Amino acid sequence: MAIWGKLFGGVAGFAVGGPMGAVVGTALGHAADNGSLLETPVGGWTDRWGPRLNADPNGAATFMAAKMAAAMGKRDQMYGLVIIILSAKMAKCDGPVNRAEIDAFKRRFQLPPENMREVGRLFDSARQRTDDYRAFATELGRAFANKTGMLEDALASLFVIARADGEVNASEETFLRGVHKAFNLSPGAWDRARDGGARPGVSEVDAYEVLGISRDASNDEVRVVWRRLVREHHPDVMTARGATPAQQAKGAARIAQINAAWDRIKRDRRL
Repeated sequence: MAIWGKLFGGVAGFAVGGPMGAVVGTALGHAADNGSLLETPVGGWTDRWGPRLNADPNGAATFMAAKMAAAMGKRDQMYGLVIIILSAKMAKCDGPVNRAEIDAFKRRFQLPPENMREVGRLFDSARQRTDDYRAFATELGRAFANKTGMLEDALASLFVIARADGEVNASEETFLRGVHKAFNLSPGAWDRARDGGARPGVSEVDAYEVLGISRDASNDEVRVVWRRLVREHHPDVMTARGATPAQQAKGAARIAQINAAWDRIKRDRRL
């Protein structure tokens, strides 16, 4: 029954920090239902998966599945599939995938034993080539353009895999830079992902909403709006307006929020 795969995947889930939750498990259940997890060759995730059925060395079927999931509004399933695919390509980009990289991936997502086979098949299939990683990253970046925190978590996961067998080398940094660009993330997002993925309390998207401006606003425009909002809610200004103590307290909280948003944007834009 098709519903069994999706329910099983969703319930098993993956214990991972951030917003991923049971997304990957549900995605794998969906993929298993549709027969889209490919058989893999000897020497992959485990010693052997068996005969290579429906092999797709160019990854075209997997890529189309990701695009279809996005087009149909199934962003959660798309996220789960693509993060595994990018993880596999990250591990492969500088040479043969080694045990340290696979173990780092498993630790990052705390894979449940009952889903290990499905994950392994997708991982081993995805690592057959790496030159197509930008296409997957671009699709994910478009689908989650309004949820940059999830994209930042994905980039942080890729950094963990890159460092599993030593310092990030030139090939791995090129890969990571390509993903960062395809995700259309800020410079600050790169720094946070590189340093472990910790994000301030005010998200990048929230920071612009707090100031009431577009993400495309220039640095000067952001600075002007920030100064205007601080002036409007300054205690002296509110006192002159005859504000009540409750209103003044609300104004102070608002200024704290405005300054936090400004600090976040300054870090992201390196102002």
